[in-house]
Amino acid sequence: MEESNQFPGELSFRLMTIEDIPDVMVIEHESFTLPWTQEAFRNELTNNHFAKYMIMELDGKPIGYAGMWTIMDEAHITNIAVREAYRGRKLGERLLDELMRTAAYVGMKRITLEVRVSNTVAQGLYEKKGFTPSGIRKGYYSDNHEDALIMWADLPSAESSAGEEGSEQE
Repeated sequence: MEESNQFPGELSFRLMTIEDIPDVMVIEHESFTLPWTQEAFRNELTNNHFAKYMIMELDGKPIGYAGMWTIMDEAHITNIAVREAYRGRKLGERLLDELMRTAAYVGMKRITLEVRVSNTVAQGLYEKKGFTPSGIRKGYYSDNHEDALIMWADLPSAESSAGEEGSEQE
């Protein structure tokens, strides 16, 4: 696998559980100036029927996570983060790919997110994955009242994803 050149281990993805919250909190505090609380994650996992969260592991150790809300046929990315020590190795891209695949698999047609206008690194990744800017949320971030750039992307249908694997023949 391609990651074997970058990592001495195996990268895997799975659904987040309540037991993952302590590891997620470490990632959250390394990643955001306004980290979510344990209670917020617990609520997302137990009470929010629209929420879907995943963990990215390297050799069974959580090194990243991502979440989204699935409403009608649209997915809204709530958060995506990678441990500081593992950044700069395209793991955020791998995590985003997996989240987008999951969204398409569960029937979502489009996907959206907000990103700080100053976060050009993340914006570059999102544009690479097909996201385009569609507006600004003024003063969206409460820590410094920074604006958020709203971005949207179309998702491939689950059928077309299956076709790429060669399983769809007419």
